[in-house]
Amino acid sequence: MSAAAAAADAAIRVMLCDDSAVARGALARLLAQDGAIRVVAQAADGRAALDQLAAMPPSGRPDVLLLDLEMPGMDGLTTLPLVLRAAPGTQVIVASALTQRGADATMRALRAGAVDYLPKPTAAQGGMADPRFGEELRAKVTGWARMRRKAVARPASPLVVPRVTTQAGRPRAIAIGSSTGGPQALALLIGAFTRPPPVPVLVAQHMPAGFTALLADHLHRLGRLPCAEARDGEALAPGRLYLAPGDRHLLAEAAGAGLVARLSDGPAENFCRPAVDPLLRSLVAACGGRVAAAILTGMGHDGLEGCRALAAAGGAVIAQDEASSVVWGMPGAVAKAGLAALLAPPDAIAARLLALSEGLA
Repeated sequence: MSAAAAAADAAIRVMLCDDSAVARGALARLLAQDGAIRVVAQAADGRAALDQLAAMPPSGRPDVLLLDLEMPGMDGLTTLPLVLRAAPGTQVIVASALTQRGADATMRALRAGAVDYLPKPTAAQGGMADPRFGEELRAKVTGWARMRRKAVARPASPLVVPRVTTQAGRPRAIAIGSSTGGPQALALLIGAFTRPPPVPVLVAQHMPAGFTALLADHLHRLGRLPCAEARDGEALAPGRLYLAPGDRHLLAEAAGAGLVARLSDGPAENFCRPAVDPLLRSLVAACGGRVAAAILTGMGHDGLEGCRALAAAGGAVIAQDEASSVVWGMPGAVAKAGLAALLAPPDAIAARLLALSEGLA
């Protein structure tokens, strides 16, 4: 095999399905900035995408399909299950508008088998020319393609959960931070709880306003523990999950023997609101080291400084392992700083968080 053929075979294969030729062109140009990504097909609607997939040999099918949800004719939600049957293993990332309708369609797509979502930035946000959009696009495509190829290459190893202890004593709260790839990682983690933990669970997921309420409902439907967006001033009850609303920081404040939620419009941190660091700082102030924190998949290093403060106070810090992370930025930063007592996939993290909260670890 020639060097050129080998490079083409190793390239990440992407299909674009969007009714807008302008959008397809912009996405293709952004993806081309990474020489390891190759757009192998483009389609203007779901039917055309399915026809192209049927004509491809299995070895030439895309690793990742970027699927617009709002298209005339066969829309994305109709196309999605047909794609999953026609091209098993292809990772589908849905593209949606930053609207309530777009958020609802996104969560329906995630429940139907899409692995992730990509919110299309508005013109006021710079559109697709926003460099952060291009960075997120390439990170998600690369990460999910790697996850697909790894799943094909070898079977999952047996789950082993090492012990983790906290020097400060039994946690009063669990904190979870996540970003790119987070919705699926959160679903895996929450779904792995065999019973609700006896402490409140606070989550900061990098996500736009309008999407977080529906993500909370998505997690609530798993039936493991009640989940909702946090409300300012509400008492944080054991066994419940509180998700930071989009565009608000979620903080915790001591109130007698318990905790209450506080929502903040403070400045974005690490380019994010909600961010993980403010949540962790507030919990260290309210609970000392009696907090168990998990940092899941995501770009950047949000959560690093908060975990540093928590570890110094004697709390427990856990990070998602590289093998199960779509992007090992946030958990990798915590791991490389020597702050993580455990690196594990989401289901093992759930088992350890539960044991810690019950005083069994």
